[in-house]
Amino acid sequence: MSDQIELPEESLLPRGVGPQLRHAREKLGLTVKDVAEQTRISSRYIEAIEAGDFSVLPGRTYAVGFARNIAKVVELDEGDVAAMVRAELNTAGPLNEERRQTYQPGDPARAPSGRLVWFSIIAIVLLLAGLFTAYRVAVFPAADMPSLIAQQEAEEAAAAAAAAQAAAQAATAADPAGEVVFTATDDGVWVRFYDGEGRRLMETEMAEGESYTIPADAERPQLWTGRPEALAITVGGQAIEPLADEMQTMRDVPVDAASLLSRDLGEEAETTATDG
Repeated sequence: MSDQIELPEESLLPRGVGPQLRHAREKLGLTVKDVAEQTRISSRYIEAIEAGDFSVLPGRTYAVGFARNIAKVVELDEGDVAAMVRAELNTAGPLNEERRQTYQPGDPARAPSGRLVWFSIIAIVLLLAGLFTAYRVAVFPAADMPSLIAQQEAEEAAAAAAAAQAAAQAATAADPAGEVVFTATDDGVWVRFYDGEGRRLMETEMAEGESYTIPADAERPQLWTGRPEALAITVGGQAIEPLADEMQTMRDVPVDAASLLSRDLGEEAETTATDG
């Protein structure tokens, strides 16, 4: 496959998947807002993809899934676009899947909570402990060699605290009344969405890039799936953490916006290891 999507007047096309998506959108007379409304993807992410800046997105799976959805709206081949995104990501180096978006405080709803302050304090204390341990090892290398293990543990704990802080900031920034959209990042992702009375909302095997929006009038919507790690989630257009980072069966998982933003995966869902 060539590094250009096959379109009329190919010689005039810009290079790179982002500029080609923008070219196709403008050719159809669509604005970024039009595409955002049809895909339920934040305009900020669409602009970043069109600019070829995938570092703005939460991770590789979001980059591929979002690009496929945009390609569908601007009438480009979804498979070709997904392949080009993967190729550009491979060239640039893998995105950090654990990275979470950080936000500039601009209103009271985005101001750091007390929990974030505690996370910050813990991270600073752990970092100082790691620096002190490293100093002792440098000054007394023979006597304190075992402290290298303690230093590594302190650094890992600091990284975990920082990741938790970033995740909490992302949850704070998302709108708890926003629209919830699930997007498959792999083919053949079986899902069943149903309400609190057990009435089925949707059941299917989702293709890669396919999305489902939780109905606004659904009472206590829930999810049952065996591939939670292959479902990208946005709330009000803002990407949040997937339900899990590995294949497992999850059922009776609340998927309304408020529950997703405040969930504790260890307590809110009944999970069992999959046979696969």
